Amino acid sequence: MFIKHNLFGLKHTPFLPFSRTDNEQIQMKKITIMPGLFITISAIAVFLLSNCVGPKNLFVTHDFTAENLFSVNIEGPAFDKNGQLYVVNYQHDGTIGNVAGDGVCSMFIELPEGSIANCILFDKQDNMFLPDFTGHNILHVDMKTRQVSVFCHEPRMFSPNDLCMNRKGQIFASDPDWKAEVGQLWRIETDGKPVLLEKNMGTTNGIELSPDEKTLYLNESIQRKVWKYDVDPNGDISGKKLFYQFSDFGLDGMKCDKYGNLYITRWGKGTIVVVSSSGEIVREIPLKGKKCSNLVFGGKNGRTIFVTLQDRKCMEKLENDIPGKSY
Repeated sequence: MFIKHNLFGLKHTPFLPFSRTDNEQIQMKKITIMPGLFITISAIAVFLLSNCVGPKNLFVTHDFTAENLFSVNIEGPAFDKNGQLYVVNYQHDGTIGNVAGDGVCSMFIELPEGSIANCILFDKQDNMFLPDFTGHNILHVDMKTRQVSVFCHEPRMFSPNDLCMNRKGQIFASDPDWKAEVGQLWRIETDGKPVLLEKNMGTTNGIELSPDEKTLYLNESIQRKVWKYDVDPNGDISGKKLFYQFSDFGLDGMKCDKYGNLYITRWGKGTIVVVSSSGEIVREIPLKGKKCSNLVFGGKNGRTIFVTLQDRKCMEKLENDIPGKSY
């Protein structure tokens, strides 16, 4: 269910404005929080205003980085536990870029010869995982030494594309074959063992777990379908249902917000479509670029959405009304 929120991310509550008469003046009063600690109403107002976004600024996209800093395969933005943003294919394919808070980019690592990542995923220990779509691998990056190793190799994989992880550390991976327009769905165990969950699908791409991890969403880009599965505590899936089908353009990366709404990048259309957990479109957010490939929630309070654009080879950002699911 989609829950409407006010500017502070809370359910709507009545708001009573201050009033004054000809004989009254509003006085700033001190409120006692605890003995010896006082705060003025004006200070409260400043705090609240500094932690909210006005309605005119919501869902409006702005450039975050300069154009043409990444390759045409810019994808997979992700934050580590320290709030540092990383994005794949900085300057050229086969790299991971480091993006500062002001949008300035620098090189983090270059992957082994021939490897190209399509997504970035961090676990609870801040290990970085990358789907290496050219090598049929899931790569592991030690963030302290920057050493890259193979976490999982599976020759039956077509080209692992996007990843999501549950609290147990199991990875779910989409695996499309773009030429044949087919795809697969994998689960990779914590020891690196791959488990094929489903084959003979369309071009599997964006993948995401609901906040309670009881639902797995997976889209097929060319077929324009989004599927949903029930997920049990062991990571096994069942009850596959068509969640939503679009009539035009492509589908790419997806993320959930704190309340279970699914944010889907519409590759070629240049929008992010927000769909409630019941399958109803909440809104569609226009972007500057058209080939949006993925998104991630971050920023203060987790309400900033950062988007990768393959036609502009850069990133855009916008303020949202609800934080991402991990905030």
